[in-house]
Amino acid sequence: MSHADHTRDPCPWVVLSDFGGAFAMGAVGGAIWHGIKGARNSPRGERFIGAVSTIKARAPVTGGNFGVWGGMFSTFDCAIKGWRQKEDAWNAILSGFMTGGCLALRSGPKSALGSAVACGVLLGVFEGVGVLLSRVFNEGARPQLPQLPENMTPQPTHSA
Repeated sequence: MSHADHTRDPCPWVVLSDFGGAFAMGAVGGAIWHGIKGARNSPRGERFIGAVSTIKARAPVTGGNFGVWGGMFSTFDCAIKGWRQKEDAWNAILSGFMTGGCLALRSGPKSALGSAVACGVLLGVFEGVGVLLSRVFNEGARPQLPQLPENMTPQPTHSA
């Protein structure tokens, strides 16, 4: 089940692309999250200013965290593709496992292993859902037998 995506950049460049995309996604999501949080925690009349100041302080940090995760995941994904010479769901699962472990390594080996397993399972669920959705949506694209002409309709057999 090797289905390479040839529309993506080659491996050294895809890391930068994924880092930038993850940073942007984290910054936008962080701006929304921290904007709401900043507005809720500010007194009446100061909600807009509180939201903007919280966004300026926290959204880049959230974007950076997402960017590091995306860049590290993409780096491991490229390395695993090069090592295995395959493109399948196991690459993403192993990349998630290694990314989760590396990001939690400062908390100790036990925490790193737990985070690695959690990220590997999470990526496994993502890949499984992706496979299921592609099967459901590609159901209509399966080859079907052509319709028989009217004069060739099979006659029911009567058994006694």
